[in-house]
Amino acid sequence: MAKQVVVKIDYLIKKYEVGSLRKFADKCDIRHAALSELNNGKRRNINFGHIERIAETFGIDDINEIIELVDIDDYKA
Repeated sequence: MAKQVVVKIDYLIKKYEVGSLRKFADKCDIRHAALSELNNGKRRNINFGHIERIAETFGIDDINEIIELVDIDDYKA
């Protein structure tokens, strides 16, 4: 079964009560468009600098809180 890496942006927005994707982008100092494309599954390349900034911004020590490897058949963007 094919796998896909998913950045759990919606989960993080809810968990850290950021409110919106735009506020999340501002807080992490990442372009809104880049996060929107990741969130919608339209961007296939993941910038590790973005993952690091998200982790630093919210004090995340476990990368599994930010990204997840899922079966493509089970994931709905």
